Parts: sequence; C-alpha cells; structure tokens
Amino acid sequence: MFDPKTNRYPYPEITDRHYLEIHKDRGLVFDADYPYIDRSKWFRFKQGAVRVLLNVIVFPVATVRLGLKIEGRENLKKHKDVLDNGVISVSNHVHMWDYLAVMKAIRPHRSALLAWAANINGENGTLIRLVGGIPIPENNIAAQKAFLKENSRLLAEHGWLHIYAEGSMWEYYAPIRPFKRGAAFIAVSNDKPILPLGFSYREPGWIRKYIFHQTALFTLHVGDPVFPDHNLKPKEREKDLTIRSNRAVCRLVRIDPDKNIYEPVFDDSKRIDYYTSTYGVGYRGSW
Repeated sequence: MFDPKTNRYPYPEITDRHYLEIHKDRGLVFDADYPYIDRSKWFRFKQGAVRVLLNVIVFPVATVRLGLKIEGRENLKKHKDVLDNGVISVSNHVHMWDYLAVMKAIRPHRSALLAWAANINGENGTLIRLVGGIPIPENNIAAQKAFLKENSRLLAEHGWLHIYAEGSMWEYYAPIRPFKRGAAFIAVSNDKPILPLGFSYREPGWIRKYIFHQTALFTLHVGDPVFPDHNLKPKEREKDLTIRSNRAVCRLVRIDPDKNIYEPVFDDSKRIDYYTSTYGVGYRGSW
C-alpha cells in the first residue's frame, strides 16, 4: 500500500510478487478435497444475495470511488456467441476494487476469479469467495490437479473465468507487466479464447485531487477475443497466446507493445505525469 512517509508504492523487484500485507489467517487448507467452486445450494443462495447488493449498492459506489468509465462494452455484444460458450478474461491488476469494475463491465455475464490463496485465507476471504474467488493452490500437485479440473468444468459449462495474468496487484502501475502463462495454459487446455481488458488512468479534478487525495481516475477498456493458434503445438500455442493477449492489453491502454519494457519502474511520487510519461507511453482519457 502507499506509504505517505516515503511517498512511494512498494513495487517489488520481481514483477509478479505481492506487496500486500495479509493480517489474518483463517486456517483454510487448499488441498485436493477443497471445493474450489462451491456448488452447494446454500452457497449459491448467498452468492445471489451478494449479487443483488452489488448491483444496487456496490457498483454505484465503486463507480464513484474509482471515477470509473467503461469503454468497448459493444464488443461483448459483437462477440456474444463466442463469450456465451465460455471465455477467460485477463487484465492488469491496479487497485483493490478493480475486480468490481470488471464485474460491472461484463454484465450480464458472471465471472469467477482466480485469487491469491493468501487473500482467500485472509480477512476479506469470505467476500472474495462470494464474488467468485477461486484460490490458487501452491506446492501441492494433487490440489493443483483438482483446481484445474474445476476450472475446466466451469469453462465446459460455458462459464467466465477472470485471471490477473500479471500475477499480483501493483496499485496505479502504468506499464503492463509480463503475463504469467497460467491463463494461456487454461485457455489452450480447454480450447477457449482470452478476452483482453485493460485499465488506464485519467487526471482527477481538483476536488478529487486536493480534497479527497485521489491519485487517478480509472477507465476500463474491453477488447476483442484472442484465440489459440491451432497451427502451433500446445506449448508453443501457450507461449504465443500469452504474448498476443499481453500485447492486446497494451494496445487497449494505448501502450505500444513493441516499446513496452518488462522491468519494473519504481515510483517515487504520486504525480499523474509520472504514470503517463513512463517509457513515453500515453493513455486514453483527459490529461
């Protein structure tokens, strides 16, 4: 989180590492017997109740809090037949609330979310589960097989799976970090497309900037699906899909993917011009 004493975000040196501090451990064990997707009637009832609250209260509040604009929703209608058959969406991960923006943008579709296991075990784990969170098991091959099996079942049932392909959240980070290959692995294994989504930033007005100390406003861009290349062997197909989906997200936020340098940039200020000038890239919005 932002440190007002140093005026920095603590971006790690490795681009997929977390810097959030989780203050609670609920003691959940994510093994082969864990219900990665809970299909019980009681859990589904609670999810339905949460869905009502999301639409009535949470989405409007999040829209104001993030200064959210959504561009490209027409692509959901344009590719309806493809998306209705099961899809994996990917995006950069730049705010604690950005999944709320994703859920709002893709309505009426409902998505599941691959989540850091520590978050599911932490203080917000119950809420994350209720909005579709699926913990990613670590260091347990049997658990990982069960996890992948559940994801495949979701996609076979024409579900929607959202993955933060960068691997972790870096608040207000502008360059698109390299994608981990997990999203492409799941897409290739299940022969599903990847839908790129991208967050960019806009300059806040003086009230938000000086009274509420808001760093930036958010625009979420919805792109066109990226399909696995069946002319390639599976491993090459994964690598190719990882690269093409990353480049698609770059283009959505007006980054030239040929100039996107994959080393982290350390922020030493909250200035919007830092984010817009990084590597000479520009972003949609009012600057």
